Amino acid sequence: MSAVLVMGVVNVTPDSFSDGGLYLGAEAAVAHGLALLRDGADILDVGGEATNPRAHPVGADEELRRTLPVVTQLAAAGATVSIDTTKASVARAAVAAGARIINDVSGGLFDPEMRHAIGDATYIAGHLRGRSIAEVFAAEAAGALPLDWRTVADELAERLAALPMAARDRAWIDPGLGFGKGADPETNLTLLRHSGDLGARLGRPVVIGASRKRFVRRAFGVHDDDIAALDAASVAASLDAIRAGANVVRVHNVALLRAALALYTNQ
Repeated sequence: MSAVLVMGVVNVTPDSFSDGGLYLGAEAAVAHGLALLRDGADILDVGGEATNPRAHPVGADEELRRTLPVVTQLAAAGATVSIDTTKASVARAAVAAGARIINDVSGGLFDPEMRHAIGDATYIAGHLRGRSIAEVFAAEAAGALPLDWRTVADELAERLAALPMAARDRAWIDPGLGFGKGADPETNLTLLRHSGDLGARLGRPVVIGASRKRFVRRAFGVHDDDIAALDAASVAASLDAIRAGANVVRVHNVALLRAALALYTNQ
């Protein structure tokens, strides 16, 4: 992997932290995904279950109802589609519908069957601690944060080791900014700025998802309702990650990031 890839977010959820409900219907979500493609997204990350502290968990049937029509139509339109899920059954169905990437923020911890669902897809192993989103944020509230990027690297190595060899060899890794790391800018920015070190240590491409995260709001002093300022701050954080060695950046505002990349990296 050479050039940085831009992953655009397509949330088909009512309770995602920044755009919940905006693209809940399949028609709106597909239109949004196609717009992100026009803006320069290389990958579209389709998710049907929010993973923030205030979100409500949903079952596999509901997650599939939300995402499958979107995955099917975007893949048919020629998009490289990622399914953002922690459930093996959802991953299998999405791959069958045309998804080529499985973005699992839990790195397989939430569903041990995930390792058997990967098939020929590219698997993104995310970092967190716990067996559910509730556990992740409960541990965060208790102050059990991984402060050292080496600790995160070691735990991601364990996630990779649990995968079938073929899947492991083509997997990507994600340090899981905001997942159990709190809204503390220092912890998250330290991980972000060691993106290249994580990749070198594990020998895998690194995905960074800083866009609109709590720590970005706090680091840049952005008010919750100022999305324009939040997107500008998210682009700054993403550029920091790219400078540090990230290979893929996951963002909500693809056009703004593409403009910044054109200016700073000539991509």
